[in-house]
Amino acid sequence: MLRALAETVLPGSCPGCGTPAEPVCAACGATLRAAPTLATPPGIDRLVVAFAYEGVARELVARVKYRNARAAVAWLADAMVERLGREPPVDVVTWAPTTPARRRARGFDHAELLARAVGRRRGIPVRGLLLRAPGPVQTGARRAARRCGPQLRARSAVNGRSVLLVDDVVTTGATLTAAAGALRGSGALRVLGLAAARTP
Repeated sequence: MLRALAETVLPGSCPGCGTPAEPVCAACGATLRAAPTLATPPGIDRLVVAFAYEGVARELVARVKYRNARAAVAWLADAMVERLGREPPVDVVTWAPTTPARRRARGFDHAELLARAVGRRRGIPVRGLLLRAPGPVQTGARRAARRCGPQLRARSAVNGRSVLLVDDVVTTGATLTAAAGALRGSGALRVLGLAAARTP
């Protein structure tokens, strides 16, 4: 609680060099590498990712995920929207939700924060279209366990709509695949993936 209060009142420090900057100084921001070009996860029509999940980018995502750092949310959302460019228009933005237990413990869903920031920047409505069943978290799991992906289901039909699906980090792509499967099962016409970072 004290750390969250300090981050609200005091200027933040750059995750790369520690100098006062919110959320990252220009010099360290310039060192961020583009995401590696890897296969698009099954079920996703196209995947757009802002950065490689390393160094400063990794710390920025961690600040969003574990500390609710709103300056980092805005900065990452700007970068994600810039990388998205002139993609064909979508009807709605949604996110791959965290587990219910994680949301209760943190008081927020980091992927939702990113999705809402992206939606505001693109002028697209944002809806919580997916529900996640309780189960083990993906973070820290072995690759084989990750490949099973979380159990997701759609809240309601999205017949004939194009959906922009937002997540923080793509590792195996299993979460995006599970989310896309649920969306397509509820009638989504097209599912475009957008993430802040991707692991090698």
